[in-house]
Amino acid sequence: MNPGVLPDAAPASLVLRWTPTAALPYVQLARWDRPIGWELLLAPCWWAEALSAIAAHEIPSAWRLLLFFVGAVAMRGAGCTYNDILDRDIDKGVERTRLRPLPSGRVSAKAAALWMVVQSLIGFVVLLCFNPFTIAVGIGSLAIVAIYPLMKRVTSWPQAVLGLAFSWGALVGWAGRFGRFDWPAFALYAAAICWTVGYDTIYAQQDSRDDAIIGVRSTARLFGAHARAGVAAFYGLTAVLTQAAIVGAGGGIYAELGWLAFVAHLCWQVWRIDGASPKVALDLFRSNRDAALLLFAGLVEQALHSATF
Repeated sequence: MNPGVLPDAAPASLVLRWTPTAALPYVQLARWDRPIGWELLLAPCWWAEALSAIAAHEIPSAWRLLLFFVGAVAMRGAGCTYNDILDRDIDKGVERTRLRPLPSGRVSAKAAALWMVVQSLIGFVVLLCFNPFTIAVGIGSLAIVAIYPLMKRVTSWPQAVLGLAFSWGALVGWAGRFGRFDWPAFALYAAAICWTVGYDTIYAQQDSRDDAIIGVRSTARLFGAHARAGVAAFYGLTAVLTQAAIVGAGGGIYAELGWLAFVAHLCWQVWRIDGASPKVALDLFRSNRDAALLLFAGLVEQALHSATF
């Protein structure tokens, strides 16, 4: 396989076509050739910005939405680079990951660490654009990010730890407007955690065979033949908790329509998951970007309506 195109990247992406050969390993470390990661990291941030706007009877802030976008791309890249540094030996034994820059020897661990620092600094500069409370909240996520890559070695629930990290934007997004926490922010955070466990279980199905051989744990292996029931349970919790957050923020018909579309998409994923091939599992995982946008669209429309009327 051409090392310029990793198995779960989109070979026709503009990023791959425009990136010089020398820079390609760093693009792959940051996963810029696989935008789904930062899209899923961004989703709780944008949900919280829109949900907090509903609660405040204001319109969503374009400036904060932009900051969340830049921060999500930078911090997802830094987190993936850190993960690859720690997992470089494990990645050699997994078909999907053995051609990544570090296990394939195309970049050194020292160079990868420097690249991680650069991306982290970009994320920190973005965080400094927020109020002091939000800055403290953002920094608080680093402990979870630091331990996540180690969890697959010690627990069958690394997806839950990923959820704690990837959903942190729900808290940051709410704090970015109010400079405090209110209970709808915690409901949204819990919903995003359950959503992450669900979609990352689907993603982990791709590696179940290799993970069993090298001893890496995951909810996909834990649930085994009951993967559909496991994902359905966590998606069900996602639906209930998201509804609670919407009601707590003031609700409204447009928010509810977005929620219904979001839940319908999750149900469609559950229907498709049973016996899914690695390719279908990857496609279902990626489809969560669309699910997130459906909910976001409903929340934004509700915020615009609430602010106007």
